[in-house]
Amino acid sequence: MSEKICRSIGSEQEKSLLGNDPGDIKASRDTAISVVRRLQKAGHEAYFVGGCVRDLLRGVEPEDYDIVTSAKPDEVHRLFPHTVPVGIRFGVVIVVEEGHNYEVATFRTEHDYEDGRRPSYVEFTTAEDDVRRRDFTVNALLMDPLTGSIIDYVGGKQDIEKCLIRTIGSAEERFGEDHLRMLRAVRFAANLGYEIDPEAFEAIKVNVSAISRISVERIRDELTKLLTHGGARRGMEILAETGLLAEILPEVDVLRGVEQPPQFHPEGDVWEHILRMLDLMSLCKGLENDQRLAWGIIMHDIGKACTRTENGTGIHFYGHVREGEKIAEKLMRRLRFSRTDMETILALIHCHMLFIHVQEMRPNRLKRFLRMPDFELHLELHRLDCLGSHAFLDNYEFCTSKLAEVNADELHPPRLLNGNDLIDMGFSPGPLFSEILRAVEDAQLDGEITTSDEARVMIRNRWCK
Repeated sequence: MSEKICRSIGSEQEKSLLGNDPGDIKASRDTAISVVRRLQKAGHEAYFVGGCVRDLLRGVEPEDYDIVTSAKPDEVHRLFPHTVPVGIRFGVVIVVEEGHNYEVATFRTEHDYEDGRRPSYVEFTTAEDDVRRRDFTVNALLMDPLTGSIIDYVGGKQDIEKCLIRTIGSAEERFGEDHLRMLRAVRFAANLGYEIDPEAFEAIKVNVSAISRISVERIRDELTKLLTHGGARRGMEILAETGLLAEILPEVDVLRGVEQPPQFHPEGDVWEHILRMLDLMSLCKGLENDQRLAWGIIMHDIGKACTRTENGTGIHFYGHVREGEKIAEKLMRRLRFSRTDMETILALIHCHMLFIHVQEMRPNRLKRFLRMPDFELHLELHRLDCLGSHAFLDNYEFCTSKLAEVNADELHPPRLLNGNDLIDMGFSPGPLFSEILRAVEDAQLDGEITTSDEARVMIRNRWCK
């Protein structure tokens, strides 16, 4: 291997990146190294590639390890007993070793991106050609994990040092091949805390409308990574600056410049409010990467643009929750969110204004509120909503104190009566059953009744006169 293209990692920090770490992460890395070793022993070139190399050079433990090799897919199959041919026509095989999955791809070039998404055909080739068909220089480094050597054909190591997202070759050509790369450039800049190279930035602005040719699932997944892997505020700002926001999330783009009442929102317009909440989300321990919370932040006030009114008493957003639910549901259906995520996010929007009333709620209503599904998400969204605006946390603190006071049986008391009991009392099955049983539970949550006999007395007094 030529000295010009193979450079050992220079610093002690870089050399230590392949050292021993505890736990499953180390096991994953060690097994990835063993996959490379087996390929090399069989006479093939094999390297770590892409994001894992970038992260190792940044001192960050990679989430996964991708491998490229001169071995053809059938040769990879022969070397490893457990493989999955996920993209055989592109030379991509999943190797399953020690419970870990590794994408092993044959060196290739790609040709004729006719639909702006995927190549029409590929050709197996050399390591250098494989690198040069990739998207960004920081994702195009090769590493031999057995020696620690880095192969850098495109200046990726220098761009990591500069904290720069730069395309390999012409930005126009790279974005023309796969339009999603425009969104990926923004995502990498946000997640890594990097700047986008000016040529690439301008190319995104010029070609922004092409993003509509990409599948909504790919767009949704990139946006979710942007929102949950760090730097979400900056990512949203870049989306707005390039014009991508207006193309893929027009319902959010219209929130820019929607002014709010300063007594409740001294931070400014709805857009600034959302950005501040995204900034604060990074401090949410345990929920900082929760995609439902992130999308809840993006959409909790999405109905304000179409409901804003202003009169002598100030600025108002009457009905913004109801309208917001409608808009958010259309948006999520368009981006094909899962049903469970959609239901949770719509619940976050529906309930986010209810916190205003928690201190006046009757005990039964408050307990039902505190025990609703995913309440930790609702509470965190409320906290961020307050911190991103007026910073008053009295209702948040009220809820947390109540949660500390009550035990599980108080929030979910054992049922005093059931349907069979009502039949025994002479009631016929029907809609009235639900009304009676809910009233019994309300009285139980309020502390008005505690036994089945007391429940029967209450029912006779109310429904048997």
